[in-house]
Amino acid sequence: MASTTHTAPTAPAKRDRTHYLYIAVIVAVALGIAVGLIAPDFAVELKPIGTGFVNLIKMMISPIIFCTIVLGIGSVRKAAKVGAVGGIALVYFLIMSLVALGIGLVVGNIVEPGTGLAVTDAIKETGQAQVSPEAKDTTEFLLGIIPTTIVSAFTGGEVLQTLLVALLAGFALQAMGNAGQPILRGIEHIQRLVFRILAMVMWAAPIGAFGAIAAVTGSAGLDALKSLAVLMIGFYITCFLFVFIVLGALLKIVAGLNIFTLFKYLGREFLLILSTSSSESALPRLIAKMEHLGVSKPVVGITVPTGYSFNLDGTMIYMTMASLFIADAMGTPMAIGEQVALLLFLLVASKGAAGVTGAGLATLAGGLQSHKPALVDGVGLIVGIDRFMSEARALTNFAGNAVATVLIGTWTKEIDKARVNEVLAGNAPFDEATLLDDHGVAAPAEAEADGEKELAKA
Repeated sequence: MASTTHTAPTAPAKRDRTHYLYIAVIVAVALGIAVGLIAPDFAVELKPIGTGFVNLIKMMISPIIFCTIVLGIGSVRKAAKVGAVGGIALVYFLIMSLVALGIGLVVGNIVEPGTGLAVTDAIKETGQAQVSPEAKDTTEFLLGIIPTTIVSAFTGGEVLQTLLVALLAGFALQAMGNAGQPILRGIEHIQRLVFRILAMVMWAAPIGAFGAIAAVTGSAGLDALKSLAVLMIGFYITCFLFVFIVLGALLKIVAGLNIFTLFKYLGREFLLILSTSSSESALPRLIAKMEHLGVSKPVVGITVPTGYSFNLDGTMIYMTMASLFIADAMGTPMAIGEQVALLLFLLVASKGAAGVTGAGLATLAGGLQSHKPALVDGVGLIVGIDRFMSEARALTNFAGNAVATVLIGTWTKEIDKARVNEVLAGNAPFDEATLLDDHGVAAPAEAEADGEKELAKA
């Protein structure tokens, strides 16, 4: 049972005006697609609007992760509990990444979408241009987790650096005992401020969604979609099967929850990702909603940020199918042994390029350059539809991390099942105005006392 107790709000519920906000997002997406098809040149110029909105949300990620983890760890007496959560999370992430790679491998070999395509010199040049100089090898990636200074972890926008600093601060406050309570209360107030700012930023979502979708539609157009429809459809079907069969079965068996019910609860986050092509745009809201659902702060604070670097199920499927597609299109299909070796290499490489902009395409090009350079020329074949495929990548990555949070909370007994049922039934609505559950979150001192009571009962 989670140490943090939840009680249903007694005050009358305020009218949820954000309902109109997400209707506006849907309308903006439709208008963006229309503009992209009617005036593609103009639509491409709108790209900075979508980029600006995503950057507004990204600037909130580091402070939200820091506050969530510090409050979660600082309010728990036993440090071993945090270590257990992290260990279970990493093992789960590795297993699910291998499962996603395996599914993509099977579907890619059955569909063989790249057969019969021609690779021109222009396509080869485009493919070579995708090899990003920013991609890091494994050693650089691991050293890069350590920030230059504590402050640079927040200014650099590196999620794992913020995670490291937050873990150190949380354990330090935990060791300080009662002396650390005033600091925890201060961080709790900062968290409320940060989530309030995020709620304000969300009102720009329709404008950001319009700019992002218009630019994507205008740059790719219908021709690219028609010529590569087999790959796109196969990829979307594979992601669908992975999410609703693999993750759905796990969620039902382990937590006893219906995946459709969970996704209905996260519907606004899925819409936000669909309109921005970025799963990071929903990271802060996923943290807030998982806590509101009844998963404890330590589990949410560790699982969600770590999952955004290590649990990229959609990216794993994408790299598998794209590699097979390119190999077939280049007229050099790979044997099963070559496929497995390449994909295991990409499994590691994807962790080293987690922070690179356009990580899916950049990681694929960088991995092929290092492991099988002859295939890099073929990356140009999928550049035109990569942004459309990034929609499925982002949605699958988000779904994987949402399910992972519930599963790890269940395995570590850090989830309030009664609260989960209450929230999913719609009896405890999420507060869209503050993105915080003011009635259900105990103050740090209270949370500590609750934790001691739980230990005494055990």
